[in-house]
Amino acid sequence: MKDNKYSAKYALIYTFLVSGILLTPLFFYLVYMKNIHSIQNELFLKEKSLLVVKAMEEFNQDDEYFEYPRFKTFQSGLYDEGFHPIFTLIDTPINYFKEGYYLEGNNAYLIVTLPKERYFGARYLVLKNEISFAPVYEKVFIILFTIVVFVFILSLFFLGSFAKPFQRINKQLDNFIKDSMHEINTPLSIINVNIDLYNRKHEQNKYMQRMKAAAKVLSNIYNDMDYLIKYERLHHEKKDIDLAEFLKERIEYFNEVAKMKNIQINASVQECKTVYMNDKELQRLIDNNISNAIKYSYENSNIDITLYKENEKCCLSFKDYGVGIEKVEKIFSRYYREDSSKGGFGIGLNIVKAIIDKENIELKIESLPKQGSLFIYTFPQKKTN
Repeated sequence: MKDNKYSAKYALIYTFLVSGILLTPLFFYLVYMKNIHSIQNELFLKEKSLLVVKAMEEFNQDDEYFEYPRFKTFQSGLYDEGFHPIFTLIDTPINYFKEGYYLEGNNAYLIVTLPKERYFGARYLVLKNEISFAPVYEKVFIILFTIVVFVFILSLFFLGSFAKPFQRINKQLDNFIKDSMHEINTPLSIINVNIDLYNRKHEQNKYMQRMKAAAKVLSNIYNDMDYLIKYERLHHEKKDIDLAEFLKERIEYFNEVAKMKNIQINASVQECKTVYMNDKELQRLIDNNISNAIKYSYENSNIDITLYKENEKCCLSFKDYGVGIEKVEKIFSRYYREDSSKGGFGIGLNIVKAIIDKENIELKIESLPKQGSLFIYTFPQKKTN
């Protein structure tokens, strides 16, 4: 489904680009067709002027009066040397007289010079009709629409054909990652269980502590990847969560990881009302912030985690004293890492950004290079019925 959306998206972009390129020749074609239409109308009026002149030629002087010819398709009139009407059926004023054919708005005029003193003292015969370019515009629109549809269908076909090998490889890669994730989870669980069993039977030592901390780091990466794979396919149920208790549990979980760098986590957790969200998403938000704070902190430093109330809202802050952030605007981009030597895949904060946008959680970031960073999350007030 995603591949079809991407194909349609890029086919649409390609269609607009090609259509834009074709607009220039199409514009000249429109001008050309309007000129042709105008010339056809000029020939039409000239043909009708001959009918009026012919009717005046056939007039017999012995007749009592001359019945001036009338037509439904155009209006005409006779004018003297000073362009004063002798007899006219034209019901709109003529702004200026110009011998020959010319256009004025939607009106077309043909002024024909007559022999002097031959046709009732008239010097000019004027014919006028309304000209419409609607057929031209309609034809050009049909051509443009046909081009757009044809290019779009052709783009979809070619993009789909070109994308098939990549889609197949992408699907195989997705399946490989899913299978790998499943296979990783089992030994990771075994490692954690056996470390816990060992610690119960023997005195803890620094080597087992390091193994336990490394397993937790690996577990956090696993949880991020598992979330990315499943979040579009699963519906995340929300529930009331005691934020203070939840936070204490996650801090306790990461204490061993922090000890690997001799980092002290200082927690100031005030009782705060419950937040209404999915527990897995809340865990990803907290875990990624603690994990990043540990990762980018200097050894033998501190991390301050504070939960407090402000304006009846729960605020959660993470403060580290580490390398800081140089490009704050980029840290939420997927796979972006300011320091590749720190490890990781650059997906943690991308996940956090998606969660806070979804839950309308406000975020404020303060950071100075080589001094540390402060992340403050403000949770929305829980709606009451």
